[in-house]
Amino acid sequence: MKFRYSSAAVLSAISVLFGAAHAQTGTAKISDGIVKIGVLTDINGPFMDNVGKGSIVATEIAVEEFGGKVLGMPIEVVTADHQNKADIASTKTREWLDRDKVDAVTELGNSAVALAAMKIAQEKGRMSIVTGAGAQRISNEDCSPNNVHWVYDSYALANVGTKSLVKKGFKTWYYVTADYAFGHSLENDGKRFIEDAGGKVVGSSRYPFPGNDFASYIVKANESKASAVAIATAGLDLQNAIKQGREFGLGTGGQASVAMLMSIMDVHGLGLKNAGGMMFAESFYWDYDNASRQFAEKFMKKMKRMPTALQAGQYSAIRTYLKAVEQAKTDDVTEVIKAMKRMSINDAFAKNGKLRDDGKMVHDMFLVKVKTPAESRKPWDYYSIEETVPGSEAFEGLAQSKCALVKK
Repeated sequence: MKFRYSSAAVLSAISVLFGAAHAQTGTAKISDGIVKIGVLTDINGPFMDNVGKGSIVATEIAVEEFGGKVLGMPIEVVTADHQNKADIASTKTREWLDRDKVDAVTELGNSAVALAAMKIAQEKGRMSIVTGAGAQRISNEDCSPNNVHWVYDSYALANVGTKSLVKKGFKTWYYVTADYAFGHSLENDGKRFIEDAGGKVVGSSRYPFPGNDFASYIVKANESKASAVAIATAGLDLQNAIKQGREFGLGTGGQASVAMLMSIMDVHGLGLKNAGGMMFAESFYWDYDNASRQFAEKFMKKMKRMPTALQAGQYSAIRTYLKAVEQAKTDDVTEVIKAMKRMSINDAFAKNGKLRDDGKMVHDMFLVKVKTPAESRKPWDYYSIEETVPGSEAFEGLAQSKCALVKK
């Protein structure tokens, strides 16, 4: 039996074979001929405003800026809701890495979710990019050679959010704290920095989480005569505590009212009448410079609001990841992370950024103060930056790290 082939068919087959060979064995080595990014986030839960759809959009903006391709190969973004459950995150991560050939799983805005996904990514030889979770252990005792930790951690938040204020003269502190692990961590870390800077915690009240009535705790805070009152909680509890605090005069008469974890969406939800004068640590502000404003403008067109620090950090991390793939000429995780560590990272989110051996991206952090209605000049004009803290001072040093990747 004789087989006949048209010249067009032969040329087409050669072209396909050549393209596949080029993706794998030529100057560029891209697995499966595609770079696939999986955004695993909280789409419908309590953190959806800080991450969620906005983090997906931030990823898409970074991909669009690359023209949808890297090294001539297409970039694809897939998404899923982890529902803030580590078991759901684990199942989806395994499915993505085994069946769908995802190269990097990212966002992971919940520390338990992040730790679960990181472990699987390392096991499968793929990359995890944590932008939405802040537990220090992510890049400390549970660090992974396949993981990067991008936006902030609890150490930097407590450090910048307290030490700078003690130096400004706020020497005595009172804590209103959510009575669960995260709240305790915020209080304990903050207390350490306050005392290191020469200040003192004169008292604290722990409320059952979640809570609705903060009146008795706020009265105790006012009675303490502390020069600063720290609210160690997040989300709707934080907003409710601030609103009720204003009714009792919290943060007036020269007293500082400090949020241990706050975002621009919390400020937007509260309004400047309630949030004005609040101080906290922040890692991004949309109106900081031309680069941040350009990204914010793109984000605003898609989301009709300004990005949070976590969403800006997601954009930065994906942009840097794609640049590293381009420089390494491969999506192999080891080579990509090597390329990322060689970079100086300055973009819409990061100022003076550098990826360390423990996988933590250190960068400048800000102490911000929320403007009053009279101080705000335009929509979303919410922050004044009181102090810029270099990354080397904001984040814990490598000498104190428990990460096994750090050479002592």
